[in-house]
Order: sequence, then structure tokens, then C-alpha cells
Amino acid sequence: MPPPPHAPPMLAAAAYLRDAASAMVQAGGDPAVLHAVLVKTASSSRAAYNLLLSRYPPPLSLPLLSRLPFRPTAASLTSALSSLSSSSPSSALPLLRRVLGASPALLADGPLSSLLRSMPPSLAPHVHALAFKLALSSSPYSASCLVTLYSRSGSPTSARRLFDEIPVPDRDPVCYSSTIVGLAQNGQYEESLSVFAGMRSVAVDSTMYALSGALRAAAGLAAMEQTRGIHAHAVVVGLDGNVAVGTALVDAYGKAGVVDDAVKVFEGLGHERNLITWNAVLSVHVQQGDVQAVVEMFNRMMELGFAPDGLTFLAILTACSNAGAAPEAEFWLEAMQSKYNVKPSLEHYTCVVGAMARVGRLEDAESVARTMPCKPDVAVWRTLLTGCVVHRKVDMAKSMGQRLLDINPKDDSTYVMLANVYSSAGRKDEEAEAWIAMRDSGVRKEGGRSWIEVRGQVHVFVANERRHKQLLEIYDKLNELLQEVEKLGYKEADEGSWHHSERLALAYGLISGAVPSGKVLRIVKNLRICAHCHEFFKYASMAIDRVIVVRDVNRYHTIKKGACSCRDYW
Repeated sequence: MPPPPHAPPMLAAAAYLRDAASAMVQAGGDPAVLHAVLVKTASSSRAAYNLLLSRYPPPLSLPLLSRLPFRPTAASLTSALSSLSSSSPSSALPLLRRVLGASPALLADGPLSSLLRSMPPSLAPHVHALAFKLALSSSPYSASCLVTLYSRSGSPTSARRLFDEIPVPDRDPVCYSSTIVGLAQNGQYEESLSVFAGMRSVAVDSTMYALSGALRAAAGLAAMEQTRGIHAHAVVVGLDGNVAVGTALVDAYGKAGVVDDAVKVFEGLGHERNLITWNAVLSVHVQQGDVQAVVEMFNRMMELGFAPDGLTFLAILTACSNAGAAPEAEFWLEAMQSKYNVKPSLEHYTCVVGAMARVGRLEDAESVARTMPCKPDVAVWRTLLTGCVVHRKVDMAKSMGQRLLDINPKDDSTYVMLANVYSSAGRKDEEAEAWIAMRDSGVRKEGGRSWIEVRGQVHVFVANERRHKQLLEIYDKLNELLQEVEKLGYKEADEGSWHHSERLALAYGLISGAVPSGKVLRIVKNLRICAHCHEFFKYASMAIDRVIVVRDVNRYHTIKKGACSCRDYW
């Protein structure tokens, strides 16, 4: 602000120097210059000092806070706190103690929210209690920061409870965005989408963060209809061209198995695309096991001048692993180091092990695991065990299984895979021993869940489901399917798998009428689809003349006319 028209020359000069120094700092200059001007001119400008407090790192801003030429205000404290989150989060707690001891009244909504952004997540309940005592826990600013803090600490239930305590008229876009994102990040996908729907119902403006968070939730559920609904809303509010929203759309469509729509969104982003967007579209093709499409997309990316990173090569190597392209996996592992100067991580080596194991090169895969510069983890040994199970290498499977149990004696999937490989080899005594060892160790098999989206609503099933309102119709349809596949030559050997969750989801998809004839049936499972259900689905695809897409914990299975895209390896 210029000095008054009739200000003395020295005052005018001081004000000029102060304003010039402030402008320089705002443009990224050294804040020490502004500090020197303020001291030399004996200035008491609150605006200038607040700017200085915001630009100084905490070791300088916090001592300055106690030596201001005026009584500190909430605005001063907010300025001093604004640099904490980026430069020194560890200073937040000592500062909080200092303020509480000296002048608790300074902790208004602005300073407290700045402080909360800098707090370690483990302190969420404690600072929540403080905010409650200050009557700020339901304030939009502080509450939004507390929601984020709870989410970062892995406490989504507390985050949702806190959000619900904010009066509905006070919930602003930041409140909704932080809650939607936090819930999605913690795997609370249905809750995240519920909050997003609530935000839209009260006409609160959508932000790129809210849309990206909701799309992450839809991706976690592989919910195609939800993704399309959010996409339509993004178009209406003019955020479909935002690169963060667009990248989330690419990922969500890809996770739902709708490759064409994912690619269409990707192409529509044009010059807004960044490396994250490219990696997202690479992952879309990876999930389908399409090595050629991944490599072609990679070449396009390189022609446009993007520098690949570790995630880029992880996408390529994962595609090679899914396709069993072992020579290609070895080529790309070498190329990423020698040609692109990207150091491979454990995940990259795990993909090479997987590619080799898939085609039966189990000794080579084990050699890579033993000689790679990273210490093998559970994923490496489980990849090798899976290869042993598929290729019926019983003795090697026993060795790999023991390695896994040495790391985690409570790993239910290891016991199950060992029992399966013994069973397939006719070694009934060892199969029984595996089940007994599992029981004696107090290990229970994780419960399988499958879900299917119908008219925008996700229906979840467990094995031998007893709660669905259309239970009788579902079981009637499933029994009908069992009879149809038997006519085609499939005889169910294990009656225990008749009512597995993925079969119930398939039956419901057929009776609901929401998936028109000829359309793809999409099912998601939280575990690996078992061999019996995998075989059943191949015959079912012929019986109903439909494409069935199953996304299990390992990969996508596109099942069409009796054949699966995984080529019976997953």
C-alpha cells in the first residue's frame, strides 16, 4: 500500500522499501531481505510481518513470533504455521504446547487448521479432543483437517463419524472432498460413494478432489455404472478435462474392465496428459494382459518426450508376467537399467520371476529370486509357489510353501495352495497334513466375497449366502446353470464349491434383468477365484452365450465361449 500523500519523506521511503521487499518475497525472493528492511525502518506493518512469518522456515518463524513489534494475533499464528506442513512437521507439537501455555485464545479456526495439517497422524484423537474443548471440532476448516488426519492414521470410521458431526449447512466442498478422499484411500469404497452422493444431493459444488476420490472408490469396486455416473457429473460441472479427474477416470474405467472407454478418456485429455496419466493407461492394458498394446503405448509416450519412471516399467513387466512372456520380461528388465537409467526395484524382479514361473521355467525363476540385489519378500515366494501349483512341481512347492510359512505362519493361502498341489498329485496323506497343520496353527481361511453392480448398486455375496432378499430366485437360477453346464460336459467334482460367492453373483446378474442379453457380466472377487469356479465359468459362458469378466485379487479373467484370457494361469 502506498504511503499517504503528505507523508514525511523518510516514512515514504521506508514504506516504499517495505513494499518493494514484500513484492520480492512474494515473487520467491529471500525473506531475510524483507526482515532486514522491517528492522532497519522500525516498521510494525502486520501485513509485512505476516508475510515474513509465512515464508520463514519454522526455526526462524517461531522465535520471530515472540518478538513481533505488536501483540500476536490469530492471523500472525496462522502465517507462522503455514510453512510447517512442507518444511518441518515435527515443529507442530512443540509450537502447540507453547501457544497453549502462553495464549490459548490465539488458537482460532485458522491457526488450528494449519496446525492440524502438520500433526503426526497418530495424534489425531488428542488434537481432536483439543479442538472439541476449543469448540472448533465441528468447524468446517478444523473438522476437514481432522478428517484428513484420521484418514492418514488409518481410522476411516473416526473420520466418517467426525464428518457426520458437522452440521449439514456448514459442510463445504473441502469437508466433503477430504471425507470422500480419506474414505476411498482406506478402502471404504461404499462409504466414500455415499458421501459423494450426499454432497450432490445438497448441491454442494464438486471439486477435482471430490471427483477423483469418488472415482477411486468406484475403481476399487470395479463399478462401471458408478464410474459412468461420476463421469457424466464431471462433464456437467466442467471438470472432465481436468488432468487429475481424467486420470482417475482412466483408472476407474480400466478397473471396471472397460478398456475402450478408458482409452477414449485418455485420448480426450490431449496435451493435458502427464506421466501419471500415461502410467494409468498403460495399467489399463496391463490388466487385460495385452503386452503388445502396452509396448505400443510406451513407444507413443517416448515419442512425445516423456521420461519413463519405475511405475512405467512395472506396467510393462506386469504385462509380460501376465502373458508369460519371459524373454520380453528379461529384455525390459535389462533395458530399463542400461537404456533408460531406471533402477529396478523388488516389484520389477517379481514380475520377471512371475513370467518365468508362468511358462514352467521354475528353476530359472528361483535363480532370479536368489541372485537379485533385493531380498525376496512374500510376493516373490508366493509367485513361485503359484507356478509350482500350476505345473505340479510338488517338491519345489513344498520348499516355497515352507519359506512363506517361515515369514508368516498365519498365511491361510499358503496352506490352501499346498493342500491343492498335494491333492492334484494324488498325495492324499500330505494333503491331509497341510489341512491339519492349518487347523493346529489356528489359521482360518479368509472368507471369500464377490460383488456385482446392478443399476448402480453393488450387491455383495458370500459363499452359501443366506441374506439376499431374492435368495430363492438366485439359488434356482444357479441350480439351472449347474444343469446346463453338465449337459455341456462339465461335471462338478466338489459339491462344496456349488454355492461359492462368485457363482451367486453370476446368478443374480442373470435374474436381475439389469444386464441386457448380449452384454458383459462383470463380477469382482476379493480372493483368487478357485479352479472349480474358474472351470464352471468357462462352461457357463457357453451355456448363456455371454462374456463374463471376473476380476479377482490377481488379475482380470475375460471368459468367452469357454476360454479365459488368463489361459488357465492365475
